Amino acid sequence: MSENKVSVIIPIYKVEAFIERCAITLMEQTLREVEYIFVDDATPDNSISILEDVIARYPQKKEQVRIVHHPENKGLPAARNTGLALATGEYIFHCDSDDYVEPTMLEEMYNAAKEQDADIVWCDWYLTFAQNERYMKQPFYETPLEALKAMLSGAMKYNVWNKLVKRSLYVDNSILFPSGYGMGEDMTMMMLFAHANSVAYLPKAFYHYLKLNTGAFSQTYSERHLQELKHNVSRICDYMQVEYGKELEKELAFFKLEAKFPFLITNDSRKYKLWKEWYPEANDYIMQNRNVSSRSRWLQWCAWKGLWWMVRLHYLLVIKIVYGIIYK
Repeated sequence: MSENKVSVIIPIYKVEAFIERCAITLMEQTLREVEYIFVDDATPDNSISILEDVIARYPQKKEQVRIVHHPENKGLPAARNTGLALATGEYIFHCDSDDYVEPTMLEEMYNAAKEQDADIVWCDWYLTFAQNERYMKQPFYETPLEALKAMLSGAMKYNVWNKLVKRSLYVDNSILFPSGYGMGEDMTMMMLFAHANSVAYLPKAFYHYLKLNTGAFSQTYSERHLQELKHNVSRICDYMQVEYGKELEKELAFFKLEAKFPFLITNDSRKYKLWKEWYPEANDYIMQNRNVSSRSRWLQWCAWKGLWWMVRLHYLLVIKIVYGIIYK
C-alpha cells in the first residue's frame, strides 16, 4: 500500500450502541491512503466484537486497520496517545467512537491541507441530538495565532475532532495528551496551534457530534473532574506563557473565565462558591471579551458582584425551560 496520508485514531470504551455507525462511516471514506487505529481502552461491553464484524464487511480495508488493546482502562487521553505512538500518516485525525462522519471528510480536509500548505485544517460540524441536529458554523482565521486567540477567548472550539493536524506538530514538539486528566484534555489542540506555521478552514460540516445526554446543559463535575479540569487549564496557561510571554495575557484571562463559566449554569450554590474561588484575577476581564455573548458577560458580572439570585433565575428560566424546549 502507498504511504498513509491520514491516520485516524479512535478510542473505544463503552460504545456498543454507537461503534457500528462510527466504523461504517470511517470505512466508507473516499480517501484511500488512510490507516485506522482503534484503541480498545479495556472496554467491558461488546464494542470490539461489533467493530470486528463491521471491519469484516470491508475486506479491502483489512490491511489499513489496527485494533490495539489496553490491558486496563487508562482513559481517553492515554488512548489518544497510544494511537499517536503507532500512527504513520502525514496527518492525524481524532474521531470519537460514539460520533460519525461524512464520507468525503478526510479527502476534502486532506486536499485543503495540501492545496493551502496548511499544518492544521478545521471544518464546521453538526451538533446531533436524538431528534434533530444543529449546523455549527466555525469562524475563519488567517493565521495560527489569530485562531489560538479565538480558542482562548471562546470564539472558536478547540475540539480535536473537527481538525486535521500534521503529525510532525505532535512529534517535533513532543506534544501528547494529558494522560490521567481527561476533563478538558482536548485543550491540547491549542498547543499544536502554537507551533503551526499555517492553517486553513473548510466551510463545510463533516462531523456529527452526538449529544444524547438529554437535559445535560448543566455540567456535572465530580471532585476528580474538577481536579482534572483545573490541571488542564493550568497546563495550557503555563505553556502559553512560556511560548508567548505576556502577549496572550488578556486571552488567557478569557480562557480562565470560560473554564469556570459552567459553574454558573446550575442551581447549586456549591458551584457558585467554586466560581468565586477559581481564577479571581480573571474577573477584571469579564466585560472585555466581545467573543462571548452579552448574556454570558452579564451572567458573569452578576456572579462577580454577588448577585446569585440573578444567576439562579437565569438557570431556571433560560436553561431549564427555554433550552429544554428547543433541544428536546
